[in-house]
Amino acid sequence: MEQKEYIGSYIDELIAKARVAQQVFAGFDQAQVDKAVKAVGKAIYDEGEALARMAVDESHMGDFEDKILKNKGKATAMWEYLHDKKSVGVIDRDEEKKMITIAKPMGVIGAITPVTNPVMTPMHNAMIALKGANAIIISPHPAAKLTGQKSVEVMRSALREIGYPEDILQCIEPEMCSIDASNALMERCDVVVATGGPGMVKAAYSSGTPAYGVGAGNMQAIVDEDADPAAVAPKILRGRNYDNGVLCTCEQCFIAHENVYDKLTEELTKIGAYYVSDPEKVDALRETVFPEGKLNKSIVGIPAAEIAKKAGFTIPDDAKAMVVPPRGAGADDPFSREKLFPVIAAYKAPTWEECVAIAVKNLENEGIGHSANVHSYNDEHILYAGMKINVSRLLVNGIGSIGVGGSPQNGFVPTGTLGCGTWGGNSLSDNLTYYHLINTTKIGYTDETKPPLDPEVVWAK
Repeated sequence: MEQKEYIGSYIDELIAKARVAQQVFAGFDQAQVDKAVKAVGKAIYDEGEALARMAVDESHMGDFEDKILKNKGKATAMWEYLHDKKSVGVIDRDEEKKMITIAKPMGVIGAITPVTNPVMTPMHNAMIALKGANAIIISPHPAAKLTGQKSVEVMRSALREIGYPEDILQCIEPEMCSIDASNALMERCDVVVATGGPGMVKAAYSSGTPAYGVGAGNMQAIVDEDADPAAVAPKILRGRNYDNGVLCTCEQCFIAHENVYDKLTEELTKIGAYYVSDPEKVDALRETVFPEGKLNKSIVGIPAAEIAKKAGFTIPDDAKAMVVPPRGAGADDPFSREKLFPVIAAYKAPTWEECVAIAVKNLENEGIGHSANVHSYNDEHILYAGMKINVSRLLVNGIGSIGVGGSPQNGFVPTGTLGCGTWGGNSLSDNLTYYHLINTTKIGYTDETKPPLDPEVVWAK
């Protein structure tokens, strides 16, 4: 049997087991389904520290303490959001329109998860899939396959403890993890959730299976002249260095009004950022992190001081991030792009409109459709940015890395997968959650007391 055929047979077995278990699970009521959702989320919460350590040790990316926060915080936020939502059986009755909506499972979800989030993303995907009474099979990134498998084992154990069919949640075994296995899963499941690089997302949309994929991020933080630099600086720095910058939601560039730029950079250096002012060092850093204009994957998720050493200069070991002045916006400098490490590009402009224009240029080069944030108290300026910048999420006065994925401090839905709309080549411009993973049947009653439309009345409107 050829390797591809062998992998296909293996995936067929996982799918078959998932379908048997899902048929049982699909008969559960809302309270029973929610019990499963809570069990897997709480299991990851309880093991959040151990799984964070495993993720850092295996992937060599990110920050241990931040990964603990991510694992525990996202699990908590997810259950808080999901616990009271209807997702099984009759979920809505519209008495005025005489419509009833019934939720039904999609079936078996195939989830492709990234090396940058080998615990949180499988947990998030499992919670939203189970919320819709689906089964789910996780395909971990090969560089974090042991962590992915362990995360799923933790969740399966929780299902086993409550007497549920554990095959509603499965993981491709480490020795089978590969692009071929992911492709086979995407071809055979009922719907794909692909969180990862553009190649994998493109494969998901080309699989012939309905799919949700995400585009590249490039969070632009625009700072208005009415913002307080002392208050904004900690938000930008935290957004940039969270988990050593591996998240697609991390701040990548800040664009400050010229009246606050100097004060903002001063405040950033006060709290742990290192401003790279020497043009030769800026050039060396650029060539190190973007050799020949391409992202250096060996730099992803490592501390700022280590990156500086690779570029041939030293900065304090405790530097939280490097701030660099780019030579231009958009295609004029790769520093304008998404940087999955703690380096942030710093721009300034004389007007709000020009600040926004820089953000647009950077996003049109990379990251269009994903997210941006503004630090402003001018509602007209905020709305102007929202109208001009083609992103699915515009956060106001928050921290991008922990805000646009859902936070108790804003109204964004808690998620681990952020759609970028057609701007980013996605079918989704929303934060992926449970209602994207259910089918619905609508019952519509005929109301014979209502007259037909009168064209003269309608066209007079």
